[in-house]
Amino acid sequence: MSEPVIVTAAKRPDVWARAEDLDSEVWPEYNRHGDVLNEYWGRLDEDFAEFQFVLYDEQADELLAQGHTIPFVWDRTARGLPVGIDGVVADAFRDRAEGRNVNALSALAIEIPPAHQRGGLSALMLAGMRDLAAAHHLEDLVAPLRPTWKERYPLVGIERYARWTREDGLPFDPWLRLHVRLGGEILGVEPRSLLITGTVAEWERWTGMGFPESGSYVFPHGLALLEVDREADLGSYWEPNVWVRHPVA
Repeated sequence: MSEPVIVTAAKRPDVWARAEDLDSEVWPEYNRHGDVLNEYWGRLDEDFAEFQFVLYDEQADELLAQGHTIPFVWDRTARGLPVGIDGVVADAFRDRAEGRNVNALSALAIEIPPAHQRGGLSALMLAGMRDLAAAHHLEDLVAPLRPTWKERYPLVGIERYARWTREDGLPFDPWLRLHVRLGGEILGVEPRSLLITGTVAEWERWTGMGFPESGSYVFPHGLALLEVDREADLGSYWEPNVWVRHPVA
């Protein structure tokens, strides 16, 4: 394999078009149905094409991973961060519509198919995001991270989980740990980062479970509890995230 390169949707729309199904095995089904994200996600490669990219092996003509980022206005304080991934996406589209001068870049997703995982590509993707921020003269790269192992502990609050460390002092969670090793600084947590609602039947289809009565449920790959209201025919889930900041050269 040759040294892979970062290729944006703006620069190579032909290559980007081939990435449509690159994330097909990355996300659990329920995670594809965010109320706010579904409103905006399809517009990312139109309105923010220069910030969507793939990691491309030119020699093999192979797409290895896909990255999504979005620029927004930030006061550079932890308290001034948007309300999770829903907030940063909505804020970014509003900033663009109002013609505001953006100063930060938020990661939205790094999608690496299982066949290419555990090969060090995450570090290359993060480096690519930092390079994008620098190329557009943005001061910070931040990320509302979805902790890898949080699904093992859905009853533990994200505030407690984010504080867990190993004996060496690094974060317990492997995804948080990688970011810290690569220079990331944990800024805080957002318990209500990504809202997903659906009918009871939709949630049963997304999770492969049955929800025979109203209540709180643990479900496969969920980072927190699903709240089911059968009378209202509604399932509601708030996914938590951890905000991390990376320096931009």
